[in-house]
Amino acid sequence: MTMNIRYRKRLPGTALDYFDAREAVEALAPGAWARLPYTTRVHAENLVRRADPAQLNDYLRQLIGRKREIDFPWYPVRVVCHDILGQTALVDLAGLRDAIAKEGGDPAAVNPVVPVQLIVDHSLAVECGGFDPDAFAKNRAIEDRRNEDRFHFIEWTKKAFANVDVIPAGNGIMHQINLEKMSPVVYVQDGVAFPDTCVGTDSHTPHVDALGVIAVGVGGLEAENVMLGRASWMRLPEIVGIKLTGRRQPGITATDMALALTEFLRQEKVVGAYVEFFGEGADSLSIGDRATISNMCPEYGATAALFTIDPQTIEYLRLTDRSPEQVRLVETYARQAGFWHTDLQTAQYERVLAFDLSTVVRNMAGPSNPHRRLPTAALAERGIAAPWTEEPGRMPDGAVIIAAITSCTNTSNPRNVIAAALLARNASRLGLSRKPWVKTSLAPGSKAVELYLKEAGLLGALEKLGFGIVAFACTTCNGMSGALDPAIQQEIIERDLYATAVLSGNRNFDGRIHPYARQAFLASPPLVVAYAIAGTVRFDIERDVFAVVDGKEIRLKDLWPSDEEIDAIVARAVKPEQFRKVYEPMFAIPARDDGARVSPQYGWRPQSTYIRRPPYWDTEGVGALAANPRTLKGMRPLAILPDNITTDHLSPSNAILPDSAAGEYLARMGLPEEDFNSYATHRGDHLTAMRATFANPQLVNEMAGRKGSLARIEPEGQVVRMWEAIETYLNRRQPLIIIAGADYGQGSSRDWAAKGVRLAGVEVVVAEGFERIHRTNLIGMGVLPLEFQSGTNRLTLQLDGTETYDVEGALTPRATLTLVIRRKNGELACVPMICRLDTAEEVSVYEAGGVLQRFAQDFLAKSASSA
Repeated sequence: MTMNIRYRKRLPGTALDYFDAREAVEALAPGAWARLPYTTRVHAENLVRRADPAQLNDYLRQLIGRKREIDFPWYPVRVVCHDILGQTALVDLAGLRDAIAKEGGDPAAVNPVVPVQLIVDHSLAVECGGFDPDAFAKNRAIEDRRNEDRFHFIEWTKKAFANVDVIPAGNGIMHQINLEKMSPVVYVQDGVAFPDTCVGTDSHTPHVDALGVIAVGVGGLEAENVMLGRASWMRLPEIVGIKLTGRRQPGITATDMALALTEFLRQEKVVGAYVEFFGEGADSLSIGDRATISNMCPEYGATAALFTIDPQTIEYLRLTDRSPEQVRLVETYARQAGFWHTDLQTAQYERVLAFDLSTVVRNMAGPSNPHRRLPTAALAERGIAAPWTEEPGRMPDGAVIIAAITSCTNTSNPRNVIAAALLARNASRLGLSRKPWVKTSLAPGSKAVELYLKEAGLLGALEKLGFGIVAFACTTCNGMSGALDPAIQQEIIERDLYATAVLSGNRNFDGRIHPYARQAFLASPPLVVAYAIAGTVRFDIERDVFAVVDGKEIRLKDLWPSDEEIDAIVARAVKPEQFRKVYEPMFAIPARDDGARVSPQYGWRPQSTYIRRPPYWDTEGVGALAANPRTLKGMRPLAILPDNITTDHLSPSNAILPDSAAGEYLARMGLPEEDFNSYATHRGDHLTAMRATFANPQLVNEMAGRKGSLARIEPEGQVVRMWEAIETYLNRRQPLIIIAGADYGQGSSRDWAAKGVRLAGVEVVVAEGFERIHRTNLIGMGVLPLEFQSGTNRLTLQLDGTETYDVEGALTPRATLTLVIRRKNGELACVPMICRLDTAEEVSVYEAGGVLQRFAQDFLAKSASSA
């Protein structure tokens, strides 16, 4: 660790030191510290503590002057992973060990050098709904059986790699555990206190930004870079101040506010920015409310969504049973080092956006995008609610086949969960129940939820309506909604029924939640319960009558609990001892048994469809990158795509159907259909995961002429299934390109959205704009991202897929390169493009062929020089 010792001081009232970033900034520009936003202050401290002293002042001048002329390093203190991307990152490191060993290096020397916390939370599917009293045990048993290969590998990583801790399955969602336990807010290392920072292999890592922690979602490849001790290089991001005024109206939940802010901030174009919430409205929000808003950060496109450290932070740390010493340290450090909320009152932003919380109404989002806000009062005028007839024994149009209280977004907020339980209680008292075709579930992100629901005497009310606890994991929101009742599924198919899902999650892209739920709606937990009772989205949830009881028409307002009752129960039922009971045993991790050594190289199982040695260094076999060096010449388009292509289009995570390319492959490998599991769980095996590339049935490849996982092979002009096109081009060693519209790669931070296209032979992705995480994943896989200049796109160029493409020009950060288009009729077009290698570090990673290739080169060079 490089230290600028002159700024190291004793933290008053403690035995710890800290680095005084304020003094360093003031030495360069007196009075500047008071104007710096929270984000800039955290980055300044990181630089003062970690940067090369010879470069420190240059870096600080960039921050102070809000300049973006040079890159500066950021060293996050830890990496948080869920088991899907975390496991695939560790599979990559295991493959890297093999590659190092093959070149004569020491494989055991390849280790994460920063703490890595891996939480197994993304592998459980809700096969048994919440109406089954044994659902939790049954779902866990299925999870263990299906994922034996994966869990065997994860168990090996605990022993084989240094700095890797694992929280096993059944304990909760990484983001909620991070919020409630893992983040200390102020970290202590080598006698020095400093702000906690982390990157996480999930786009919703900013959940913990609610505590004033800069936590950024990254793909697995970028996480690997940080794991291996490399700095995350960046230029100063745009920092946008969001001034919140007013207070929420009665009956309004944090979900309603989060969905309203998601729509607002998408419209205000904060993509890639760090946003900071402040003002009297922010002060009035609990940490649970703040976390719901911060969690939706990727849905409005920002990189981080920060609240500052204030009395609410301190109270939350006490509530969640952080030690008294840690709570004192957080407040002492924040006040001394300039991170306490009152020190930020003079902060200045490049943009300030104002949002009045009192204007928020009851909201949903849908039917396809989380930023498409849908006021519940406007369901009819938006064409969602409509006249419908319930016929005995038949599902109605718009049938809600899945109603799930799930995801870190809402189950980390006790107020949301208690509101749902009270609505369920009120409905049961009136004799209301869920419709029989609705698969209901409750999957909290923390075991503490079960304890406070029991303390409140409300768990039974949820269970009575079918919302029993099915898991402590990320389930429906991640597409792990499990199988439907076969009779229900058959009716949907035979009648071509418009079926839907309603969930308290953060993503509702078409095809994500379940293959037979055509569309999905995001809603607060109490609204999810209400829709399970209604049974169809055609029901006007604010106006229609649920039932007539004793001559009285029962509407939503008759079921909705009062704010006073919700808040009273939260105050009474949520207690520190619940968090102590949950987290003390969970984090009582036994010390490593030095006698239980394992081989530094993993023993790959040849028949596994879950874990396979990655092919990045191979010279033969499917996906062998070393056999196909990039040329940027003669590329044919694999797909020409419209706006808003998500990582769910690129690499879906939901259930694998038997007639898909992946399903057919798994059947050939001897896997029974009931154990196909999800695309997400097979991402440690490239032979399965490659077949998931563009496997979303909702894909619109403009070259194919119709919706589906389709491509057109050129020059023959034959439309085939996407995987068949990829196989054909791989056999021909044909380099490929993808052409796309705006907002390419939005959604989850899955690295296989980049890995899949690179292993298919894609060398370049051209788009009108990229989401940040996906762009860095592409670079991490050695794919060149190019951006159309304003006013030019696939439509203005009249691209139809019969062309071939070259890229010409010198690769430097954000250089203007030339896309040479050779049309079928012989015409030539030379189109200037923006090279979206934004930093010198990104150029270096790309030229090496990707993150892993770059590290291998550096590692072997260092080993050779020290030999």
